[in-house]
Amino acid sequence: MNSAALPAVAVRLAGVSKSFGGVRALENVDFEALPGEIHALLGENGAGKSTILKILNGVHAPDAGGVEINGAPLGEYTPDAARRAGIGMIFQEMSLAPTLTVAQNIFLNHELKGKFGFIDDAAAARRSLELFATLGVEIDPLARVSDLSAGQRQLTEIAKAISRDVRVLILDEPTTALSSGEVENLFAILRRLKSNGVAIIYVSHRMDEIARIADRATILRDGRRVITAPMSELTLDKIIEHIIGRRSRGFSDVARKAAARGAPLLEAKGISGLRKPEEVDLTLYAGEVVGLAGLLGSGRSALARILFGVEPKRAGEIRIKGVPVAIDSPRDAIAHGLVLVPEDRLRQGLILEHSVEANASLAILDRLASWSFVSRARAIDAVDRQIVGLRIRAASRDAAVRTLSGGNQQKVVVAKWLNAEPDIFVLDEPTAGVDIGSKAEIVALVRALAQRGKAVFVISSELSELLTAADRILVMADGRIVSETARAEFDDPVPSDDVAEQLNHAERQLSAIIQRAYARN
Repeated sequence: MNSAALPAVAVRLAGVSKSFGGVRALENVDFEALPGEIHALLGENGAGKSTILKILNGVHAPDAGGVEINGAPLGEYTPDAARRAGIGMIFQEMSLAPTLTVAQNIFLNHELKGKFGFIDDAAAARRSLELFATLGVEIDPLARVSDLSAGQRQLTEIAKAISRDVRVLILDEPTTALSSGEVENLFAILRRLKSNGVAIIYVSHRMDEIARIADRATILRDGRRVITAPMSELTLDKIIEHIIGRRSRGFSDVARKAAARGAPLLEAKGISGLRKPEEVDLTLYAGEVVGLAGLLGSGRSALARILFGVEPKRAGEIRIKGVPVAIDSPRDAIAHGLVLVPEDRLRQGLILEHSVEANASLAILDRLASWSFVSRARAIDAVDRQIVGLRIRAASRDAAVRTLSGGNQQKVVVAKWLNAEPDIFVLDEPTAGVDIGSKAEIVALVRALAQRGKAVFVISSELSELLTAADRILVMADGRIVSETARAEFDDPVPSDDVAEQLNHAERQLSAIIQRAYARN
């Protein structure tokens, strides 16, 4: 495309806001991607990246604000409207049909047809060869996708996108399954598309890749845009600081008492997943909160899912109270007294259309039942006890969970598991998407659980949260635990009377450890 014909801005989001079930995913976000640039979109889980991608791809419509593509408003939010506007998206989980050929996948839903209206596979194969030639690669268009390497599937996705004359290409974690050689090939193709005026929005947690391939970056946090700047102005330290370096607000008043550590409740030795984590050793003691820090993609959530039996482990052993156990499902974990408050409470922790009562009693229905009938009186007693103890603010126990604030929804998830009376809590991003006041309440609850003799494992992207909640803090990078530090070691040796300033000092120390870990990896 002639550069004179390129629009000034390929993608513009102006004042975009979006909420789900009372949780604000985006708040008044402005974002621009230019023709012929690779624009990195960065942020931790829950920062709002996926919501922006889904709005651009027509999966969601914004609650407020608008989207322009090549200067024209996107008036309809459907995947078909996004494709017509010239947007192509390559998801982290590839969307190819494995039993079809490469050419059939490239032209799926816009098949080439002959003069009698029949699908012309030969024409699709020829056109596929032309597309691959444009990308500078060779892939057999008649090969089945199931027979391709990960890199070849990724290139097929790109060919599929440009077969529709894509002007905006979105890539979500595109190198997760690629070898180093395949990554280099992908980067060469992206630079070629960039030189042809395509705007590329690139989402990745791999900072070395971002530094090499991106022209500019936008960083999101808590659904808000923090900064947009050229990569030449963003060092690794600055990027990480913007992603995770929130200054403490609201945690200063959370009371901290020294841990009265008891016996080990969980011992994990050499835990490895299908991809991540790698050979993780972990011990959780009664009465102690252990925090886990690390950036997106480090393997934190995968570790939590393995402990809870959601994902299989490739190697390693888990002991509960000194006894080896097999945890192959959440049912097994619950039976052994281990529960997970998941990162995505809306899809994995709650049934949004059901009531507070139904959600909070879900894990103990067998205890509430007599002769296959659930005792409503016993359910009400159990739920009301948690509503009072956790200070859950809802119109009534019969209110649908979707009507609650993010903080109160999270408390309902915790209430569900408190009713199950577990010994070990694993909390993945327990305060993501909740307001500052609720964050402090949830952290105080974590401390209270430890005081009651529970073992609590907290995974969080918010450093001030970890430093307030935890007695020990682990840092994970590239699937491995790379450091373990007692919380007291982060304190300023010359303490200030200002609790917030003490917390800020501790954040700086922990941030430096994380930065060194990612510099090494």
